Amino acid sequence: MKAALFVSNGHGETAIAARIAREIEKLSDLRCDHLALVGPSANPGSVNSWAPLRDVGPRRKMPSGGIVAMGNVRNLARDVVAGLGPLTIAQWRFLARHGRDYAAVVAVGDAFALFMALRAHAPVIFVGTAKSVYVAPYGRLEERLMRRTSAVFVRDAATVQALETHGVRARYANVMADLGVAEHPQRPALAGDPLVAIFPGSRDDAYDQAAFLLRVLAGAQRLRPGVRGVLSVAPGLKPEKFTAALERAGLRVVARGDSFEPFSVYAAAVEIARAWTGEIGAAIELAQLVLGQAGTANEAAAAAGVPVIAFEGGGWYRRRQVALLGGALRVLARNEQSGAREVAALLQDERQREAMARTGRERLGAPGAARRIAEEIVRRCA
Repeated sequence: MKAALFVSNGHGETAIAARIAREIEKLSDLRCDHLALVGPSANPGSVNSWAPLRDVGPRRKMPSGGIVAMGNVRNLARDVVAGLGPLTIAQWRFLARHGRDYAAVVAVGDAFALFMALRAHAPVIFVGTAKSVYVAPYGRLEERLMRRTSAVFVRDAATVQALETHGVRARYANVMADLGVAEHPQRPALAGDPLVAIFPGSRDDAYDQAAFLLRVLAGAQRLRPGVRGVLSVAPGLKPEKFTAALERAGLRVVARGDSFEPFSVYAAAVEIARAWTGEIGAAIELAQLVLGQAGTANEAAAAAGVPVIAFEGGGWYRRRQVALLGGALRVLARNEQSGAREVAALLQDERQREAMARTGRERLGAPGAARRIAEEIVRRCA
């Protein structure tokens, strides 16, 4: 059986790789392996939660979760201390040794993922997720790497035009829009009027972020009693750690014994939210609003036309997201009381939500990118 190797460097990039792999599964019997340059430990060859991707090669969870670009020296230093150097060398050797086993290698993420993928000495397809002319154009070194690929996909038409003026052939395909469309039949069962999707992120601070966001939701619920939330629990995060963080914040957690909805969250006697371990798209489809400190999940929601509220504290990454999403994203001061009032007010303001929805769809495009990329990969591997 022929195989393609996905190389990704972050939780969001892995989600994008998985979405493309699911489209490949519909088109052919091509096996999809996955080398996570940054990710939790897993045994080579094991099947992870991002089916149909099959984990291969050395991997280890890094403190940054993959956010080391844009001059983020602090995150890079933490990763180096945690063993980034030896891990990268081991991955480099894996690609050199096994790269020729693959009909194509798909780099998902930034120039580092592409640089590593090119070590495989197999046809390389680049799915660029990190950069855009709206916030950070690709530089000369990145363009040089792209010229060595078989195909390049980037996140917006303006970036395609900029690359083509420099002699780089590229196509527009933003898989973020596909992540807001759920494929699994399972959906959150909690009813709410309205329902708010809560995306605390996928890194180690997600537990404390969830506690803050749910306290904001509890405040909004007091102002508008029908409000309920779906708390997205990313793969690799532990429900018991959420329980500890939420109880420290004065909320009550009740286990449910359900793999998709493992626990409920109560403020006093009211169930304000349930945890959700399924696809983020399933939560997005039901939501009228997102409270999110995430990266990929926030962008997927905006692409689906769901307004997003985030809070200060994301540093350069949040500033980058503001530039990419424009008016689809509102960033508030990190204050529970004022945040709750803003949430309640936006839920009441249908006209403002519709304006934010239009901006999100315009900035991120329509679904279908994963299918187009999958078709290219299958064609290259034929």
